[in-house]
Amino acid sequence: MLFLDRATIFIRAGNGGNGAVSLRREKYIPKGGPDGGDGGKGGDVIIVGDPAHDTLLHLTHHPHYRANNGGGGMGRQMHGGDGADLMIPVPLGTVIADHASSRVLADINEAGQRFIAARGGAGGFGNEHFKTSTNQTPMEATPGEAGEERTLRLELKLLADVGLVGLPNAGKSTLLRAVSRATPKVADYPFTTLSPHLGIAELPGDRRLVVADIPGLIEGAAQGAGLGHDFLRHVERTAVLVHVLDIAPLDDSDPAHNYETVRRELLEYSVELAEKAEILVFNKIDLVPERERHEVVKKTTASLRLPRDVNPTLVSGATGEGVSQMLQACWVARGSKRVAAI
Repeated sequence: MLFLDRATIFIRAGNGGNGAVSLRREKYIPKGGPDGGDGGKGGDVIIVGDPAHDTLLHLTHHPHYRANNGGGGMGRQMHGGDGADLMIPVPLGTVIADHASSRVLADINEAGQRFIAARGGAGGFGNEHFKTSTNQTPMEATPGEAGEERTLRLELKLLADVGLVGLPNAGKSTLLRAVSRATPKVADYPFTTLSPHLGIAELPGDRRLVVADIPGLIEGAAQGAGLGHDFLRHVERTAVLVHVLDIAPLDDSDPAHNYETVRRELLEYSVELAEKAEILVFNKIDLVPERERHEVVKKTTASLRLPRDVNPTLVSGATGEGVSQMLQACWVARGSKRVAAI
């Protein structure tokens, strides 16, 4: 399925119905007086959180939304019916902003959460409202009010327990395949992942973690370089960051430098993001002889400013080695606020 995380839609609430002008005329009632009914209220446009949707793709095919108008009033004091509300379902994690002012209006993150994005107009008054002792047969009524209309910008931010972060080609997509049944694209060139992928990891005891493979991060991402803003926008909602380091980069880059690059971009984008619980993972250990792994990890961690009790995990997305230990650490670290020891 195509992942789409932004959409712009135009919405218009229903107009209120007009009030009616009517005079009661019945046999044997020569002075019945005014009996024009009120108009009905216009329908609201309501945005509601729906777990059945996981992208905003359905909104791009139909970018205009209009609720029903209220019915007009009639004689015999009959009021017009209210216009039906229009419900627009969106995935959880959708942020709604006014397109003109960029002001955030709502953050939909719970199933069934509702936000009235545009309110319907009030119905007009019929002439029965205007009778007085000096004007017993008023011939005036008010029109219904116009419904609100606006253009909205919707942006989806993933709601996941675990976000896989790292430079392009760190092996995040392969790791996601190893922990779940998700099938993200895997290849040996940068930016294989151009949009986030979600997978469900099953743990013993009927426990589950939602894991997100986020597009790769490069230097300058906090200023928008590469896929930076797309990457950072999604990862800020995850509870735990799994920092994936390639233990043997094909470009001969220094894993320690790669780690610092990602950490710097996280910090420049958001201090809160940089303080999330983080688990350090050395990936692709199947490419390094077992007798050399310890020295490679020791050399890398020696130059990093890590808490003394941190013991990075060695995993292989290709063979599955170390994956279960990593998932257990993710489960424990969800309530932590620093780099997690495993």
